[in-house]
Amino acid sequence: MPGTAPASPAPRQDRPLRVAVTGGGPGGLYAAALLKRLDPAREVTVWERNAPDDTFGFGVVLSDETLGGIEHADPVVYEAMRREFVRWDDIDIVHRGTRHTSGGHGFAALGRRRLLRILHDRCRDLGVDLRFRTEAPHPDTLAASYDLVVAADGVNSLTREAYAQAFRPRVTTHRCRYIWLAADFALEAFRFEIAETGHGVMQLHAYPYAPDASTVIVEMREEVWQAAGFDGITPEESIDRCAKIFADALGGRPLRSNNSDWTRFRTVVNDRWSHGKVVLLGDAAHTAHFSIGSGTKLAVEDALALAACLDEQPTVGDALAAYEEERRPVVASTQRAARASLEWFENLALYVDQPPRQFAFNLLTRSRRVTHDNLRLRDAHFTAAVEREFGCPPGTPPMFTPYRLRGLTLRNRVVVSPMDMYSATDGVPGDFHLVHLGARALGGAGLVMTEMVCVSPEGRITPGCTGLYTGRQAEAWRRIVTFVHRQSPGTAIGVQLGHSGRKGSTKLMWEGMDEPLPDGNWPLVAASALPYKPGSQTPRRLTRAQLTDIREQFTDAARRAAHAGFDLLELHCAHGYLLSGFLSPLTNHRTDAYGGSLERRLRFPLEVFDAVREAWPEERPMTVRISATDWAEGGNTADDAVEIARAFAAHGADAIDVSTGQVVADEQPEYGRSYQTPFADRIRHEVGVPVIAVGAISSWDDVNSLILAGRTDLCALARPHLYDPHWTLHAAAEQAYEGPGAPWPAPYRAGNRPPRTGRTDTPKPRLTLHR
Repeated sequence: MPGTAPASPAPRQDRPLRVAVTGGGPGGLYAAALLKRLDPAREVTVWERNAPDDTFGFGVVLSDETLGGIEHADPVVYEAMRREFVRWDDIDIVHRGTRHTSGGHGFAALGRRRLLRILHDRCRDLGVDLRFRTEAPHPDTLAASYDLVVAADGVNSLTREAYAQAFRPRVTTHRCRYIWLAADFALEAFRFEIAETGHGVMQLHAYPYAPDASTVIVEMREEVWQAAGFDGITPEESIDRCAKIFADALGGRPLRSNNSDWTRFRTVVNDRWSHGKVVLLGDAAHTAHFSIGSGTKLAVEDALALAACLDEQPTVGDALAAYEEERRPVVASTQRAARASLEWFENLALYVDQPPRQFAFNLLTRSRRVTHDNLRLRDAHFTAAVEREFGCPPGTPPMFTPYRLRGLTLRNRVVVSPMDMYSATDGVPGDFHLVHLGARALGGAGLVMTEMVCVSPEGRITPGCTGLYTGRQAEAWRRIVTFVHRQSPGTAIGVQLGHSGRKGSTKLMWEGMDEPLPDGNWPLVAASALPYKPGSQTPRRLTRAQLTDIREQFTDAARRAAHAGFDLLELHCAHGYLLSGFLSPLTNHRTDAYGGSLERRLRFPLEVFDAVREAWPEERPMTVRISATDWAEGGNTADDAVEIARAFAAHGADAIDVSTGQVVADEQPEYGRSYQTPFADRIRHEVGVPVIAVGAISSWDDVNSLILAGRTDLCALARPHLYDPHWTLHAAAEQAYEGPGAPWPAPYRAGNRPPRTGRTDTPKPRLTLHR
């Protein structure tokens, strides 16, 4: 406003003039240079225990995004790096003698030693005190003498260890051994090569980092490494053997080392990144697996953010809090992607029998950061070839290909996941359920699932849950099924049968999820007399006679479901409900024939499955939903899930619906995009049974990616269908698909294109005049 003085930045109260940096890697050096450049009056000292040219690893890969941040913050460093870059676009995937190339990826790399020299020179030019071959003083000593201590001392951070109670680190060691090597020639592309040996599967990750040099990483599972005898030979012998195993990729050339030895990757996570004046940066704070090339990238981005926050915030404390708030979500996302990539390579043996192009597509999309749509933009020719090999008709996205389960053919791969609506009266579904399920059937999904339909009044979760224990309920369901079949021909509707077990007699979700009813409670039963959480009702331990009664309740409900016309039946053995409660050792403490080993914990759920399968029409498919992990110490794990799925498949399950958790109240889930999919992926490949993937699958691009990569057969989505009942039809419209996999209902055909918004008659500017 006129007469108003311009706003001034927040006043500085404790500008850090003396800064100590422990660790002379790229992150620590770049942080030192930025802090000195932003304030030349600062005294910045870097301690590095090794000599200037001592480094581990060879090449460093950086993204365009990171390079843009470097260019903006320090053009001198950027220009020096730019002159050294080796750039390439292609990724080669070599498997069983066949090479598939995907283009359009865009990489930039340079030698790690050269990067360090550039940063050394920049620090010296700016006046940073570099102390090589010198152990840093103890963090307590540094914190007493300096205004700020930046701990960039790597994955084995002594600073993190010194303040472990404050930072609360969690370090996970993973299953593969790897060794970091180099070759004295430049590969033409980023290369992944798979070697299937008599000892197991080994893989090579390699890329050029100079006109005459390439980084080469050889990786394999621990048991493969031991079986191949790498644990009994010297590093030099290991290097020679690796060169022979991957002689084709290397053109018969040797490999060289830089004090390299076999190690296992460790994922580092800290609850906090700062403690008083001390702040963690780079690998000291977090690590990300090398298969997505993010270690140096994250450290450099940390340095940029830390320097900016110290420049913007009034106090060191404010700056460190702002730094962590800014970086933590980015790092968490990267670590999720890195974990997905790491686990993909850990489980590589599961995928080697995939068709060659599908295998390549699976590898490229392993971290979920590269997707079907993204890869199609990068390399349309390659993606189209994968689609043809998969069996997609021309112009048909993978999600709109049909899928057959027993006598039922689904017209596409989209499932409306079971979602409890808590809107029934005396277990009877009403008009709400007709509209809810009918709308989603009209919305184009191949299969629409009911909520968990309870097999008895005592088996309800809440008073609002639906049932199939009376004829009136069955007739109400028949009305809904008939509507779906008549008004949305080609859409299948499935019923999920379950019993709440110890999680029953609770309030409606929006009144207090899993909270006991204030009155009107009914008695609960479970595998063992264990309440779900403090304050929950304690269930009665089921007797053998009661187990028989419940099994008959399931079969009676299945017969009613068949009479109602449902196309598919799913048995709910997940989420801590009755049958799930038998499967988990956390909720099944029985000492009889139904408790103890996994085989015995499976006994009652399998008895119920067999009885329901016998009552359910032979031509109609039957699936089972399981919790693939309890997300809790001592509970079921992914290994157990494979055996549980194997048991149900052996008894005739047509598919396994793979969810996770909700078994115990103190679970610790690892949420993230498509976070449950790896469990389904593993079951599909190890057991050989079709799977339904669920859990934070939110976009049609995710569905296409998962289907085409062969990680799942069907994708079940819940919340997206609450947001948009016509999610599947809109996905077809957005992909310009008009085929049989997603036909619009006749009354809706006029709306099969997004409506126009805003004016379209405004003339576009044709000429810009510059003063």
